[in-house]
Amino acid sequence: MKHIETIREMQSLALGWKRSGLSIALVPTMGALHAGHVSLIKCACQSVQLSGKVVVSIYVNPLQFSPNEDLAKYPRDLQKDMRICQEAGADAVFTPTDSLMYPFEEKSGDPRLKHSTYAVEETLTQSMEGVARPTHFKGVTTIVAKLFNIVLPDYAAFGNKDFQQAAVIQRMVRDLNFPVQIIRAPIIREDDGLALSSRNIYLSTEERKSALCLNQAIKKAKEKTSKDGLPAEELKLELKTFIENNPNTKVDYIEFFNPETLSPVSLVSTGTQIALAVFVGKTRLIDNDTL
Repeated sequence: MKHIETIREMQSLALGWKRSGLSIALVPTMGALHAGHVSLIKCACQSVQLSGKVVVSIYVNPLQFSPNEDLAKYPRDLQKDMRICQEAGADAVFTPTDSLMYPFEEKSGDPRLKHSTYAVEETLTQSMEGVARPTHFKGVTTIVAKLFNIVLPDYAAFGNKDFQQAAVIQRMVRDLNFPVQIIRAPIIREDDGLALSSRNIYLSTEERKSALCLNQAIKKAKEKTSKDGLPAEELKLELKTFIENNPNTKVDYIEFFNPETLSPVSLVSTGTQIALAVFVGKTRLIDNDTL
């Protein structure tokens, strides 16, 4: 497995693979890898099979964090991540630095002074994470577009735990004509139902117990959902009350929407998508499912 640290070397390697007739699958990550990421790498390996290469990018992208978020303390363990990538079957790991991805003026250290071109999706980002984290998707789409131009993938794997993000990337690929097929992998959960997340490491023992309320709330919504439909606002209130009865929890949002358009629905019925974001202590967790 190759460890690539510069853009020039990654592009050169990718072009060489292309000239040899090999396809490329990309798994973009921010590191702190877990079983969910391993599933993405394995999906990527399946997409190229024996006739291609799999690249995992590890880069904690500053543009998708707002000033009050956890950029500085986001978990980082490159040695462990490299081992996981190798064991999962990756052919290369790309680990660029901020100064390469977003050149900045030395005096200020502010990447915005030199980097002024962004990829922005303006329809699917107007709800949920786009409202709760206004600068988030601008950072996500920009870094993914840059990675597509650097790694030159034929396939790219994203997890459905970040359902809205995957939908936004699919829309960007369509609208900007990237020749990339998006693979959307299912959510990987712990045995007790908690969705795997790099941020789970922040949870105390008591908070870890409370965090189960996200998946439990989804299950309650499933139990109540039928073809006839249930008023969305009524169900939101019930789930909010259920979640916040758990210690150290606060609902950021609960949304019911069409899984194709991400448009909110007034009646929740079979096939509706639910997504929720909940603070457990200081840790913000997200989850979703199809009802």
